[in-house]
Amino acid sequence: MKRRGKAALCLGMTGVMAVGTMLSGCGKEQTNGKVKIEVVQYKPEAVDVFEELEKKFNETHDNIELVIDSPNDAMTILKTRFIREDYPDIIGIGGDVNYSNFLDSDMLMDISDFDGLDDIKEAYLETDKELEYVPMDGVYAMPYMANAAGVLYNKDMFEEHGWTIPTTWDEFTALCERIEAEGIQPLYFGFKDSWTCLAPWNAIAVDLAPSDVCSEVNKGNTTFTDNYREVAEKEKALLAYAQDNPAAYGYNDACTAFAKGESAMFVIGSYAVPQIKSVNPDMNIDSFVFPASNNAEENVLNSGNDLQFSIMKNCEHKEEAYEVLRFFMEDENVQSYIDDQSAVPCEKGDFELPSMLDGMKEYINEGKLVDYQDHHYPSEMSVDAMIQTYLLDDSENATDKFLKKFDTEWVRYNRDLIQKVQDYEKENGSNN
Repeated sequence: MKRRGKAALCLGMTGVMAVGTMLSGCGKEQTNGKVKIEVVQYKPEAVDVFEELEKKFNETHDNIELVIDSPNDAMTILKTRFIREDYPDIIGIGGDVNYSNFLDSDMLMDISDFDGLDDIKEAYLETDKELEYVPMDGVYAMPYMANAAGVLYNKDMFEEHGWTIPTTWDEFTALCERIEAEGIQPLYFGFKDSWTCLAPWNAIAVDLAPSDVCSEVNKGNTTFTDNYREVAEKEKALLAYAQDNPAAYGYNDACTAFAKGESAMFVIGSYAVPQIKSVNPDMNIDSFVFPASNNAEENVLNSGNDLQFSIMKNCEHKEEAYEVLRFFMEDENVQSYIDDQSAVPCEKGDFELPSMLDGMKEYINEGKLVDYQDHHYPSEMSVDAMIQTYLLDDSENATDKFLKKFDTEWVRYNRDLIQKVQDYEKENGSNN
């Protein structure tokens, strides 16, 4: 299979080349006789829990020295290091387009023989397979933690007013109207920060659009116009239940407003809870899966791999790297991360989940979940800004314009990938 060169990952990175010298190289023997395993993970907000894991590992392993780096701009640092061919042993990144690009550049090790994969929920392994541009044999990441997106709600407010959790779109809009009739703001958005426009988009799309729509578009089998019309229309319909001019308020504004009881619900991911509770630590928050369909059976949880570990292909100490992954997977360490980050474990087991996920536990336990659509979007396409512009467009043909632009921009930013996928389809047939 023909692959793009590593340098293709790092266009425009020349201004930060010096960053690559900040971190050390791959799998080097130390003078103390231990094998050094370096992990670079991309979640700086989790630095405290990883510092504890590093300390605990090194206190219990005589033959391996674990070094975990959690830089603020990990993806920039990683891409710069890759240009220099200065690789860590293990990278901890999200299950998104960056993973797709690293995999496509033949940089990651096939870890199919890693015994810990048997303990990972199949749904999260399948999520990674959908991120492959073309089908590949093997497994190239160990999903570790996921997050969940849907609707956060003020549980005390719901109980006080006797509101029930909706399971269909019609029930959801009827609930919004009832809340509004009782003098309370149903929803609050922070669309000034355009990335927040993707939260309802993803939560709606998992119910209404195929999970492989991006792949099918690349193959030439469909268009976004054919798949995203209802998604777009329903996100715009939410504006009727939001505060005036939601594009004037940012993410922090929305978190603060929800925390202060200025809205009954907030369409956002579980990642927002720490910010909300920094304003109101005692707030009783629960959540439910966004009911975008009028068939309750079609509801699925919007959940993706928030943190997964891949071993670099040229790592010199595979077995020691595997030992690090096994350590991360120990129940006590998984629970520590869950408690610190309010995360969803990708590992099977009887873990204690944050209470604000109570309304989603059934979907989590059953693996009834679908990845975020935007994990497949190239960042250069700025889909969040496109959605933001669409939501502000009151013209009669706004939806048509938006969908046409989505299709046009997709081809513009994925031309080489589309050609690669279609060449693969011609060579291998469409059933592969």
